Amino acid sequence: MNTSEFGLFGLGVMGKSLCRNLANNGFKIAMFNRHVDGIEVDVAKNFKAEHPELSEADAFDDISAFVNALETPRKIMLMVNAGKTIDYVIEDLLPHLSENDILIDGGNSNYKKTKERYEYLKSKGIHFIGTGVSGGEEGALKGPSIMPSGDLEAYNNVKPFLEKISAKDQNNLPCCTYVGPEGSGHFIKMVHNGVEYVEMQLLAEVITILEASGHDLDEIANILESWKNTANSYLLEITIDILRKKESSDWLVNKILDKAGNKGTGNWTTIASAELGVPSTLIASALFSRYISFYKEERIQLNEKLKKENISKLNLSTNDVLEAYQFARIINHYQGFKLIAEASNKFLWHLNLSEIARIWTNGCIIRSTLMEELVEVFKITTNILTNQKLINIVNQYKLSAKKVVSECVLNDITAPCLGESIQFLNGITTANSSANIIQAQRDYFGAHTYQRNDDDGVKSHHTIWNKTN
Repeated sequence: MNTSEFGLFGLGVMGKSLCRNLANNGFKIAMFNRHVDGIEVDVAKNFKAEHPELSEADAFDDISAFVNALETPRKIMLMVNAGKTIDYVIEDLLPHLSENDILIDGGNSNYKKTKERYEYLKSKGIHFIGTGVSGGEEGALKGPSIMPSGDLEAYNNVKPFLEKISAKDQNNLPCCTYVGPEGSGHFIKMVHNGVEYVEMQLLAEVITILEASGHDLDEIANILESWKNTANSYLLEITIDILRKKESSDWLVNKILDKAGNKGTGNWTTIASAELGVPSTLIASALFSRYISFYKEERIQLNEKLKKENISKLNLSTNDVLEAYQFARIINHYQGFKLIAEASNKFLWHLNLSEIARIWTNGCIIRSTLMEELVEVFKITTNILTNQKLINIVNQYKLSAKKVVSECVLNDITAPCLGESIQFLNGITTANSSANIIQAQRDYFGAHTYQRNDDDGVKSHHTIWNKTN
């Protein structure tokens, strides 16, 4: 039998693009999509017929036939919805699998669930590789950023496939690397998406500020175009395209309802930050901004009842806004990689931050010139705010960031992530904070004790606060 080298289970948007990518790179693949009468019928066969590059691919809607069409050890990538669906698919596949077969979860699964599935399948003699995939539909077709984790030996069996279909960095190396054990691949994909939330929110805030400054969307697109020289990114590029898209005589973006959705990864990142005790404040702010946007009807009501001040002419230049944007982006990347570093330490994953930044320089949604710079920065430090060049930029741009945020506050313009970038930097650079007041309050009402700075914090102390000495 002419067996296939690699199987792909689930032909949604991403699954289809990855199939075409694999076929375009010369791999003999088997494709599977479920059969649901009247809803999903001959999906794999019809998909094969639509694309000449899939002429040698095998198409199935029967699990047993699909699995048996693969050479052993079988390599099957699951591109189905995260959550319970993954577990159902695993159970459907297990009776047909053999020892040392490899399942690759390419969806946005929760890293904790990936660890559980890894252990469960290990007990069955099956390898499980949790893999973050970023790049959207186009990236999946032309070359995504791929973040696999799990058993290293198993990864080496699928490495030729994943590295071949991934994007390539500026040195033509694959934007795919073995991240680490357990669910570390899905963890860094989760953080990737959290950083992405902030990058998107910052651009939305920038556009709001520039509109309030009297620029129309064509002018703003031209302003952002000029920023490519110093602050280029994939998200900046697509935002320029969005601003230039018109429907009839109006900009299309003006016709889009201002309720932002989310798939849950920003929520998971915020929860993981809280669990690990890491202040990823910009990610939380970007997430909650999306939540606020969903209260459209209430926002309309409160807008009428709680009148905002009329916006005066903003005392800002476009360069002020650019520098504030660059300032906030550095803080965002500091927080994102700080979260990864803390997780690596706690879970003993031994993650390579430079290598993670490298595979995020192409193919993924948060690729940027800043990310390219961080590849070298992380070869020396795990904290980008110890890099002298970035310290100089933060110090230089902080004045503009304060100016922009102040103007927003004075004119009732919503800029939560820009504002939080200043607040966070002020907090993280405050040698003596107000947390001593918090500790005294906790000791007063709950006898939680406190440490003193005059004995090097080595002892716990408790005071009866409502009595005089």
